Amino acid sequence: MAKYDSKSLQSIAVIGHGGTGKTSLCEAMTYVSGKSDRLGRVDDGSSSLDYEPEEHKRHVSISAAVTFVEWERHKITIIDTPGDSNFTHDTRSCLQNVDSALVIIDAVGGVEFQTEVVWEYAKDFKLPKVVMINRMDRERADFYNVIDSIGKRLGEKVTPLFLPIGTAENFVGIVDLIEMKALFFDDKGNGKYGDIPADMKDNCEAYRAALMEDIAECDEQLMDIYLSDGELRIDDLKRGLREGLAAASLTPLICGSAIKLIGVSTLLNLIAGYLPSPVERGAITGTIPGTDKRESRQPDENAPFAARVFKTIADPYAGRLTIFRVYSGTLTSDTNVLNATRNTNERIGNIFYLEGKVQKPAEVLFAGDIAAVAKLKDTATGDTLCSEKAPIILDKITPSPAIMSFAIEPKSRGDEEKIVSSIHRLMEEDPTLLFHRETLTKEMILSGMGQVHIEVIVEKMKRKFGVEVNLNTPKVPYKETIKGKTNVQGKYKKQSGGRGQFGDAWLDIEPLPQGTGFQFVDKIVGGVIPNQYRPAVEKGIIEAMHEGVLAGYPMVDVKVSLVDGSYHTVDSSEMAFKIAGSMGFKKGVLACQPTLLEPIVHIDIEIPDEYMGDVIGDLNSRRGRVLGVDSKGSHQIVKGIAPLAEILKYAPDLRSMTSGRGTFTYEHSHYEEVPAYIAEKIIAESKKGEE
Repeated sequence: MAKYDSKSLQSIAVIGHGGTGKTSLCEAMTYVSGKSDRLGRVDDGSSSLDYEPEEHKRHVSISAAVTFVEWERHKITIIDTPGDSNFTHDTRSCLQNVDSALVIIDAVGGVEFQTEVVWEYAKDFKLPKVVMINRMDRERADFYNVIDSIGKRLGEKVTPLFLPIGTAENFVGIVDLIEMKALFFDDKGNGKYGDIPADMKDNCEAYRAALMEDIAECDEQLMDIYLSDGELRIDDLKRGLREGLAAASLTPLICGSAIKLIGVSTLLNLIAGYLPSPVERGAITGTIPGTDKRESRQPDENAPFAARVFKTIADPYAGRLTIFRVYSGTLTSDTNVLNATRNTNERIGNIFYLEGKVQKPAEVLFAGDIAAVAKLKDTATGDTLCSEKAPIILDKITPSPAIMSFAIEPKSRGDEEKIVSSIHRLMEEDPTLLFHRETLTKEMILSGMGQVHIEVIVEKMKRKFGVEVNLNTPKVPYKETIKGKTNVQGKYKKQSGGRGQFGDAWLDIEPLPQGTGFQFVDKIVGGVIPNQYRPAVEKGIIEAMHEGVLAGYPMVDVKVSLVDGSYHTVDSSEMAFKIAGSMGFKKGVLACQPTLLEPIVHIDIEIPDEYMGDVIGDLNSRRGRVLGVDSKGSHQIVKGIAPLAEILKYAPDLRSMTSGRGTFTYEHSHYEEVPAYIAEKIIAESKKGEE
């Protein structure tokens, strides 16, 4: 492979809703460029990019895959990103580390909800975007309807560079509006110019006039030429297109069919010839470790080395595979670098380019290169690798909060430790995973971005680490408390020959304000209970609080005062008073109006305007309350509170309710008393479980 400096490098993330043909297009680019001698297909499992068994099973991308092609003296790194909302963090992480975005939209489906999501991500990173309407060969494909949906759903103007010749089975080529010639493609994807069909000429002239206006608006000099001459020359159009893309002020639109290889070589020409290189994209800024000072790094081979890790792959045999983007300087194999994020040193062994799961050795990396290295000790996704002499920490994105949780239990007894170790390995490659042990319910809880996400993780655990688990709905961590007061005696007396056991304690039990926890007050006056036995009473009460009297949930917000009692000089002991305290507490709580408490969460639901009524009605039906509504562009954010028990399976319900366009986050807020009719069911289920 030829060596490419930063001016000849391109990196592009292929993004869009699932099922729009992103992976098929990436496969087509590798085939048309001559990189691959066969056209991989998703449906038959021959794709070089969707190589994980979980992807073969579902026929969708669940993890970003990296490859590259060489085209017109450029090296183009292509990242095929997932289009499923369960895996959007991977897409977002990739977009932060490329120079351009290619947005794929289906010619039948038009703009779908995940297209809106990734479009906003690309805008957040100020990336130049190219839109491709793919699958023009499908039945009911409608190029012009899709353009309308882009304006309505994305709220942004696109500039068509090509128009389709025919649709569905009659889709045979495209019209190049800059050259004003038709392009027809053979079965290898090679394009050949021809005449524009006569019935398309008027439409092509109208779209070319609009193209000139859009390009002229990107540059004052071109606008002057356009106003004085009434048109722009082909060279002017090409220069303006390049400048408009570099400034991300113009969004060109093309069309084609990845399966039929129509428009694929044209797309490669557009990427290599018009999208900005790392040098044109300019410097990146970061923070000097240990300070608030910001500093920039130029995409120059003579600048200090700096790179950011944006993906990690955990493998039980090969170890950790770290994928990174170089932003400045150069990197060769067998080099020592600093992980500035963690302030540790790393030894870079062999570096290589990725072609799906295939690794190709690399001699030297320049700014703009995307590559991988194996077996780094401490480096994780989002970390900055840099020169030890010029440390810098590049900004990293925060993972989206998990929205769905499952309780996991091993299928084989004794596999708990293997579960924990394998999940921690998988968390290295997926920062959106959360794992903890719920102390109140004694369950292992795995949280992620949705049910499909968790199911994929479970499949990977089995395949990579040989651990099989069952998924269950998590138990709600209820608590118990009291609403009344009482004075009660706890007396333990046991005589069975020889030394007996005797403990006698009088307790005042009363409720405390929510969140206070537990208070024990020693009010003994005189020596009715000796000092050495009083802490034992408190221990007995604390142990009894672990399991409440209603449904066995922990008790909270209770004050107990030890006010009186008696003892025996021979038979009394710490154990006797511990039992007396426990007995008195359990008996007294029953007289204090015990009640169940449930966790309440604060929830933010982001939805398009048209779903407001349905979502608010549904939230009310879940015993939730709306606290307010904020606007965010064309979306509304419903802010409310709801019982955790009612939203454990909210993610799929919200997707169904909003055609997949709604998202939500939640966090624990407080505890509230459970309504009586629901408490009865919970208590009945608890007693049934005990039986």
